[in-house]
Parts: sequence; structure tokens; C-alpha cells
Amino acid sequence: MVARLLLARHGQTEWHAENRYAGSSDVALTEEGLRQADELAGFAAAAGPTAVYCSPQSRARRTAEPSAEALGLPLRVVGELREVHFGLMEGRTRKELAESDPDAVARFLADPVTGAFPGSEPPADAAARGAKALRGIAEEAPGETVLVVAHNTLIRLTLCALLGLPLESYRTVFPRLDNAAVTELAIDGTRTGLLRLNQPAGTRY
Repeated sequence: MVARLLLARHGQTEWHAENRYAGSSDVALTEEGLRQADELAGFAAAAGPTAVYCSPQSRARRTAEPSAEALGLPLRVVGELREVHFGLMEGRTRKELAESDPDAVARFLADPVTGAFPGSEPPADAAARGAKALRGIAEEAPGETVLVVAHNTLIRLTLCALLGLPLESYRTVFPRLDNAAVTELAIDGTRTGLLRLNQPAGTRY
């Protein structure tokens, strides 16, 4: 039976305004991010998922908590939903890295897979673990709808893996995922359908 997964990016963080790469770093939500988490809870209450999953990182957990509380459900933490580690780019902006290593930025912009930042998690590995995690969640919830709160790059890479798209296109095919916006997938075994993309949580299910 088909499982429906509501994928949400975490709320706005303290590094969001500067577009600073958080990756595996632990960064708190802003007041706006907390508001977005509450907004997502309203969306979840209307959608009625039977389970709530999230990444172990605090920004994802804090975004998912209001939804779990509103639904009266436990929060299920899945380690494989953590954000990609960005290596040399961790905690930096692209402008900052370009000042010290412009070639690294140029390689990334040309091809974010073969030109991934030095020391980063290989994008193919991140896509594989993300796809495995979501398929595992779908297997646990046949015929049900569940909410999954994770991260920008991890979600986009995983979408490419599940939908059969080239990984190197993740930044062009999915140029943005807004904070707390919802992307819905239908997963049945190895088959995946994209039902909605980047829907603001302020709209209702």
C-alpha cells in the first residue's frame, strides 16, 4: 500500500540570513523559525499524519516538536535524516570561502556532486542514506500519511535519488525549499511519486 510522506524543511535558523552553511553544525532556530514550526503544526493538524519523524539535529527536532505535540504523537528521531556535512564549507558562506579558495567554490557551482566541497560527505552517500531512510519509513506506514522534518540539501538530494533524477541537478531542479514548507511524496516500495513541492505550511492540507 502507498505511504504518503510529508517532507518539511526545518524552520529558519540564526544562520539563515547570511546563507551560512550549517550542515552538521548545531544551529538554533530564530523567533521566525519557531513561528514557522507552529505554523507547520497547524498544517499537520489538518493533514492528520499518524507519525512524526525528524532528523536528530536540534533545528529539525525543534521544528517537529509542535507538530508531534498537536497530534499527540511521539517524536521519532532517525539518524539518517541528518543534514549533509559540508566539509570546508561548514559554518561559512560561499563569499567567505571564495576569498580563501575560489577554485573550490567554482568547482561546486559547476557540478555540486563531483565538485563537492573538500572534506564534505559525498552527495551520493547522502542521497543513498536519505532514500533508504524514507523508504524505511514508508514500509512502516503502508496506507498512512506521516510527517518527516529534515534539511534542505539532504531532502533535495534524496528527491533526486527517489525520482530517478541526476544527483548533479539537485540545485537546478529543486532550486529552493522554503523553511517549514512541505513536499509530499507517495512511496510504494521502489516507486515514488511527487504529489506536491514546497507548499507553504501556512496553507492547509
